[in-house]
Amino acid sequence: MEAERVAFILKETEALLEGHFILTSGRHSNQYMQCAKILQYPEYAEEMGKGIADLYADENIDVVIGPATGGIILAYEVARLLKARNLFAEREAGKMVLRRGFTLPKDARVLVVEDVITTGGTVQEVIDLVNSLNGHVVGVAVLVDRGMGVVDFGVPHKSLYTSKVISWSPDECPLCKEGKTPAVKPGSRGLR
Repeated sequence: MEAERVAFILKETEALLEGHFILTSGRHSNQYMQCAKILQYPEYAEEMGKGIADLYADENIDVVIGPATGGIILAYEVARLLKARNLFAEREAGKMVLRRGFTLPKDARVLVVEDVITTGGTVQEVIDLVNSLNGHVVGVAVLVDRGMGVVDFGVPHKSLYTSKVISWSPDECPLCKEGKTPAVKPGSRGLR
């Protein structure tokens, strides 16, 4: 899938937000990527899923896993297209776990899928979970990598689109200093 097509879809669905945002890390930014806005359209979810599935089509993936909530829909689409099993990890008492009776077969070849990463913290937690259950993480695939591909998960890491996140600590934030627009915290996770 071409990056230009992904950029078009980001704009078409208004997934790239402009304003004054507090990221999960606690840092401030003038942009926020709300990939859930893309995934509300099944045709785009399928297209993005196919783009990711194509990246790992020759890897004999047994299980595709995504973190709740952002990775659930995309991981499902990728699993469907790879004809693999689909799981999602959830946070319980601050830690990623498998719930709802989900199990991971020993030595399963696993692809971790997420909608957007910046620091990769959540994806690393899912990798650690898979490793603790004796699975074998084959790779990581993301729709949007806001960290420009610099995060090292120790396995192949592929994305459909990369962008650089510009962020500041709250005390260095020029938007806070201007005082015109209050910072908002979108997304599903609280601050670290």
